[in-house]
Amino acid sequence: MLGSATIALATLIYGSFPSFTIFLIAELLFALGYALNSGADQALLYDTIKSQGREAESKKIMGRADAIMLSGMMIAAPIGSVISSYLGLNAPQYMTAIPMLIASALAWSIPEPKIHSDSQTTHYLDIIKQGFYEMRHNAVIRTLAFDSVVVSSAAYFVVWFYQPFMKDLGIPIIYFGLAHALLLLSEITVSSNFKFFERFLGEGKAYLKNSAILVTLAFILAAIYPSYLSLIILITIGGGIGYTRATYISSIANKHIKSLHRATVLSSVGMIRRLALVPLNPMIGAVAVYSLPVAFIVVSFFPLSSLFIKEAVE
Repeated sequence: MLGSATIALATLIYGSFPSFTIFLIAELLFALGYALNSGADQALLYDTIKSQGREAESKKIMGRADAIMLSGMMIAAPIGSVISSYLGLNAPQYMTAIPMLIASALAWSIPEPKIHSDSQTTHYLDIIKQGFYEMRHNAVIRTLAFDSVVVSSAAYFVVWFYQPFMKDLGIPIIYFGLAHALLLLSEITVSSNFKFFERFLGEGKAYLKNSAILVTLAFILAAIYPSYLSLIILITIGGGIGYTRATYISSIANKHIKSLHRATVLSSVGMIRRLALVPLNPMIGAVAVYSLPVAFIVVSFFPLSSLFIKEAVE
């Protein structure tokens, strides 16, 4: 609830007037809002599923929840374009506050699962300490966290690479939005049909291994054979499968985390994933300036490295 309300405030400040100071304040509020939401939404959803005795359906339900979020992004993108073309670039920022305030009100109305509300008797500082303790001492969580970092980092660069890739192929900028829509559509398809994709890639460790290989191959193909086909494969497999692995990993990790510490542990995994991007962004950006194909090859090693750390996952 506080996360959504904070993001709403950030959008209002962001669109107020052009100032570097205002920009920094808004960015800080955005970071705070997303940090508050991080892990809490998935923990609340999983605890609700667990309280209903539907843990066996967690992959399907969490995947579909992710698909609904991505569908909202697909719908919002063209609406934002129309709003900005008629009302100016600040208008979409202001109007983003509306759905965020609605989300905050909806969060207020969500009943707290008994399995989660019982845990609130523990001091929050103790919860945080225990959450990070589990990160350090739980081999499964450590393994999944590392996997999430290396593969999600590769998928993250799909968003930054597909535009210069399209430019190198001579594709007009008017089609760039369609490429992003394709990325979102592929994420929706994968996250809402994990069970279907497990038929081809296997379950658990097998899914993590084989999907990592596919993401690696997508980047290598884009490096050695720049074409419309490799562009589509990079977006649909490198992005679609790569991005949704974080949701898949969360569904596995939840089985190894106590409800009391679930939000903190999941948030810690997300934090590690974001911290990894701090040095990677300028490093990979510099390589891409030198040569985009070389950058593709470098990034392809990220998911490949995950193949050596699967032993702890059941």
